[in-house]
Order: sequence, then C-alpha cells, then structure tokens
Amino acid sequence: MQPLQLHATRSAHRLAFIAAIAILGPAAGCPPPSAHNVVVKSPADKPALGAVNEDDQECIECHEGETPGIVSHWKTSAHARARQAVGCYACHQAKAGEPDAVEHNGKIIATIVSPSDCARCHKKESDEFQKSHHASAGDILASLDNVLGEVVEGVPAVTNGCLQCHGSRVKVKAGKLDPATWPNTGIGRLNPDGSKGSCSACHARHTFSSVLARRPENCGKCHMGPDHPQIEIYKESKHGVAFFGSVPEMNLKSKKWRVGVDYSAAPTCATCHMSATANLPITHDIGSRISWTLRPVISKKLDNWDKRRGEMKQVCTTCHGGQWVDNFYAMFDSAVNLYNSKFAAPAKAIMEELKKAKLITLTPFDDKIEWIFFELWHHEGRRARHGAAMMGPDYTQWHGFYEVAKHFYGEFLPEVERLGRKDLVDKVLSDQRHQWKKGLSKELRDKIKTYYNGRYGK
Repeated sequence: MQPLQLHATRSAHRLAFIAAIAILGPAAGCPPPSAHNVVVKSPADKPALGAVNEDDQECIECHEGETPGIVSHWKTSAHARARQAVGCYACHQAKAGEPDAVEHNGKIIATIVSPSDCARCHKKESDEFQKSHHASAGDILASLDNVLGEVVEGVPAVTNGCLQCHGSRVKVKAGKLDPATWPNTGIGRLNPDGSKGSCSACHARHTFSSVLARRPENCGKCHMGPDHPQIEIYKESKHGVAFFGSVPEMNLKSKKWRVGVDYSAAPTCATCHMSATANLPITHDIGSRISWTLRPVISKKLDNWDKRRGEMKQVCTTCHGGQWVDNFYAMFDSAVNLYNSKFAAPAKAIMEELKKAKLITLTPFDDKIEWIFFELWHHEGRRARHGAAMMGPDYTQWHGFYEVAKHFYGEFLPEVERLGRKDLVDKVLSDQRHQWKKGLSKELRDKIKTYYNGRYGK
C-alpha cells in the first residue's frame, strides 16, 4: 500500500519534517540507508507504529539523533500509527526545479509542505480551505493594518507579529528561505508553489493532532488582543466556562467528534465554525457559517447570509431551542445595527468630509483624528461586535460600547470641532439618540441619585 493512498484521517499529520529540515539544514553524519524495511518501535505507552519504508527509515535514523523532538512528535501521530506509516518522505518528496526544493542526502525534498502537498490525500479539505477567508489572510500587503505595521512601526515588527498569524509571502533566495519570510505558519501563508495557507497553523506539526485543532486555545494564538479578542470573549462566555469545566467529557479524541453524538458538554470554536452536526458535514471553509462580517468600519451582511446563518443555527439547535436561537440572533443584530448607525456610519462620513475639505491629509496616521477613528472601529467597535456575537457581556459593554461611546463623544467629536467643522458635529448630535448631550432631564437625574443613595448611601 502506497503512503499517499492512506485514508484522509490518517494523513492529517503530513506537514511535518520539511519545515524542520529547512531550518536546520541537512543532518550531519547520517548513516547509510537501511537495506530493508524496519518497524520503528514506539514509546511503551503508545500504540505500535506501522511499517516504515526504507526512505522514511533513513530520515528517522538521522533525525532521532539530530532532532529527536520532531521524531517523538511524529510517533504520536495517526500518520505514524497507520498500517503503512506515512513518514517524512511521503510528505516532503519533491521534484527538481520546484521553487523550494533542495537536494538532501541523495533525495529531492520540498522545504515547505503546502496545502497542495496535503491535497494528495486531503483534496476535499484542501479545496475547502483554499476558498476560505483563512486562505486569503496573507493578502494584507495593501491593508491599513499593514501600512501601520510596515511603515509606521517597522518591517521587523510585522515579520515577527502580523505575518506570524496572517502568513508571509515565503521567498527563496540563493537556494535558501529568506529569513524575513520564514519560519512562518500563518494561516494565509503564500507558499512558493502558489498555494495559500498552512495546515500546520491549526494541526500543529509534527503530531498533526485533531485534539489540538478542536481546542479553543489553538484558535487563540491569533484570535486574541485589542482588535479581535475572540479567545478572551470565549473564556468569559457560558460556552467557554462550560468547556473548561468539562474537558474530560469533551471526547476530544473521537474520530468523528460530532456534537450531540460524541459530546454535548460544551462547544468550542471548531464546533460552531467547522465541525459536523447531525445535518451538516465538517468543513474547512471556516467562515461558511458566518452571516455578518464584523471586521470593517461598518459591518455588512455577507453574500448568502441567510443560508450561512441557517447552517449556524443548525449547530446552535443541537443544544438550544429554536426560540432561544432566534432571539439570540435578534439581540446580536440589534447590537451590530446600533454600532453601525449610531457611531460607525456618522464617524466614517465625517472622516470623508474632512479629507474632502483637505483638513486631514490622504496619508494614514499622520493626523491625530486618524488614530482616534482607527481605534474607534478597529479596536473598540470590533470588541463590541464580537462580544455580542459570542455572548461575552463584559466585552460587549465595558471593553466595547463603553469605549466606543467614550472616545466618540470625548475625543473624536471634539477633535472634529478643533479642526473647524462644528457643523459636522452639530449634524451628528441632532440625531435623537445623541440628545442626551444636551443634558439629562431632572426626572432622570433624580432617579439616578435616588438609586445610588439607596444602594451605596449618601
């Protein structure tokens, strides 16, 4: 049986050895190839390894001495435990002339195992991933975030920061990988063979464990921080509380891992966004069940949003009643619409007017108000929206809408006035929802005072 004919679930760990070889270089003093197939013994507490062919055995004998951690990780993988083990060469074999191919101890290997390589066994998964938003995460070169990083902060900040999640455009120079672009396992990595993405971003090499990919911390490597704190929100939410209190009941090692069948204690990121249900197959198009895009200044519903939402509702109704799910979405939509109409749309319109009047330049971040506006939507506004999406009340309120309101009224609008456009401020404040700025009624002031005194004393 050829290694590349193995079942897909056995092949999910294939992206392993080339990355290490590329970084470390050919191992010195490697022994000659074995003359016959050898079965490498697994640790005593692990299932037996499958038969290892001669090409892979040669790699293993070298790297057990040179990089033993890599070999140890591989031995725990489903690849290694297949009847005919899927080893190093099955994943890293290459043809002469490929952009990142190198000669290594008499063999031609590819330095990077890309989704195209994985597709030899995992075509469905690779095809789904290639059309996903994850796969395009590396296309940020002209984005405002990238300008902020490369120009305002500096290229090394981006190399070691943004691109480690988004993915770099990996370049080969003089037969070696450019250290400005590698090592990198960003989810949208632009590979030398033209493919996008890195399977090892989620299925960490060299184990390529489904268990790791199913845990929320795996997503939290990138989905965290001031502008997209999904992992922090998840930990705050009832879903996260239930997960971390019920890990032994999550059956994370299950082969099919279908919610409502193999586990029901809690959902993880993978449960909602990609895993199978009774009516939905697993998908590696991670955004196919998302109905809003919460990234831009003003949130938009995506194409086919109703179909997308219908699929997510199928996940929700595994554990929740239909009315509960419908009402949650009504609450969520109301929060997004409030953010859009009360804060984002007026602020964006003002910024466009300021540029038109040449009161600010076309260069981003060289005017104070541009920093205020950027954080208003990119940090605080996203936190409010993501908090509502994932049922994280503190992120919706105090890290979200509170910060939006504080900076909209306390910094953004005053800066517009300082730039001489009080007329734009007055236009915004004429909206009924901003009337509180003209002063609260005596009745409401007295009500607040009475409540405070009754709860805390005078």
